[in-house]
Amino acid sequence: MLDGGFDFFNLLRIGVDIALVWYVLYKLIMIVRGTKAIQLLKGIFVVIVVWLLSIIFDLQTIQWVTNQAILWGFLVIIILFQPELRRALEQLGRGSLFTRGSKSEEELLEKMIDSIVNSCTYMAKRRIGALITIERETGVGEYAETGIHINGQLSHQLLTNIFTPNTPLHDGAVIIKEDTIVAAACYLPLSESAFISKELGTRHRAAVGVSEVTDALTIVVSEETGNIAFTKNGELRRELTEGELRKLLLDNLSQNMKTPEMKSRKEGGETNG
Repeated sequence: MLDGGFDFFNLLRIGVDIALVWYVLYKLIMIVRGTKAIQLLKGIFVVIVVWLLSIIFDLQTIQWVTNQAILWGFLVIIILFQPELRRALEQLGRGSLFTRGSKSEEELLEKMIDSIVNSCTYMAKRRIGALITIERETGVGEYAETGIHINGQLSHQLLTNIFTPNTPLHDGAVIIKEDTIVAAACYLPLSESAFISKELGTRHRAAVGVSEVTDALTIVVSEETGNIAFTKNGELRRELTEGELRKLLLDNLSQNMKTPEMKSRKEGGETNG
């Protein structure tokens, strides 16, 4: 009995230990997702694979080189990953690295959608052109790097001000991640699809283009017509009302939220839309 109990608790301890390590790794990957750090992690993985192959095939020179790379790798990681490590420590200090309440997620989503919808509605009435990309699972960091880094809190006022005509940042796309405007004046890949109407301009083609290569959501406000369009997975929906845009954002950004409050809000949006 004692041996059986010892084995059970020993296995339980090992299982909890492994689960915690994997969870920490998962959260760290979520932090660096869509940034340059993810490319560096791929490089580290390649170095480790080369090191293992050099041991298997007894390639002494390559093994010595990779040993040096691994030996000094820890210091290099600290230097190269400084922004990501600082962000992780800040989140740990706020208690948001490992846990986040469902209520805070709902409030964050509601504020985010309100800011985007209010801004798009305001710009549509005044025929101010806009191109807004919202990151989801697939990182769009490579496109954010083509623009001007902002890293500002998302708000209706800031988003509208960016697209005000004759200002330095009004051309190009704004990229949003959660409640943060990551960058403005960004270049997005243009779609080569022959099904896009010839009457649509570069903004619409860029919106479709980025939705073909990522799972991002993109909103276009036409300066010619004042119409609002929405793209997802290569599909373009045009001439949306304020309610339709709000419902599309809510449906696509809250798919992973299963709380009763969010479900009731979604049902309310469907009824009102």
